[in-house]
Amino acid sequence: MTAPLFFADAEKLRSAGVGDVVLLDGPEGRHAASVRRLTVGEKLELADGEGLVCSAEVAAVVGSAIQARIVSSRQLPALRPRLTVVQALAKGDRDERAIETMTEVGVDEIVPWQASRCIVRWDAARAAKGTAKWRATAREAAKQARRPWIPEIADLQTTQRIVQRLGGRVSSSGREGGDVVVLVLHESATEPIGGVSLGDVDEVVVVVGPEGGITDDELAAFAAAGAKTVRLGPTVLRTSTAGTVAAAVVFAGSGRWKS
Repeated sequence: MTAPLFFADAEKLRSAGVGDVVLLDGPEGRHAASVRRLTVGEKLELADGEGLVCSAEVAAVVGSAIQARIVSSRQLPALRPRLTVVQALAKGDRDERAIETMTEVGVDEIVPWQASRCIVRWDAARAAKGTAKWRATAREAAKQARRPWIPEIADLQTTQRIVQRLGGRVSSSGREGGDVVVLVLHESATEPIGGVSLGDVDEVVVVVGPEGGITDDELAAFAAAGAKTVRLGPTVLRTSTAGTVAAAVVFAGSGRWKS
């Protein structure tokens, strides 16, 4: 079984060298000391959330914290293409389930989207609380999956702001040679997502609509920005499932899962 992974203070971890002792305290330290009950000599990995991974061993257990001695360290490169999922807000805990599973499979950034037909509406206060919860969910899911990268969770976006963000970066062909390929999942599309040639793109953006579907105006706005409308499969998936399945297709098709 692989060693458990914990997220340490990024600044302290980056300045630590082989043989140095890093204090793991706070919620991570309590989890290591009180939940996992790590003991002196046990192996663990410490990460900064941005690809730095340090192999370590427990040097001491101090109350609800542990002291970990660094054995080795490595900086993992960011994988290409970068995958961003624009995730429409969903009722209940479905969007949090989506964050959890998308983090596990390797999505790099998740953008909360206030689509026209979202049942859930986030005002300023609820947006701050909601994004904080999404970030906490992503962090815990990354730790569970032993993933040293914590996906970025953007602030709440409207359709207009997402289109502005894409700017002129989308390939006019939507295929090879473009900086970004944007794929909007829609049940009425005829081209399957697996049939899209990604070529040597830097980023893939997948747009997942709400339970009520994406409006014609929203589809038109994304199309004007260079997006392609694609079908995910023969069945209609929930908004909490679609992003994860689409990510798996993109990773398999782009070669990210070959290494």
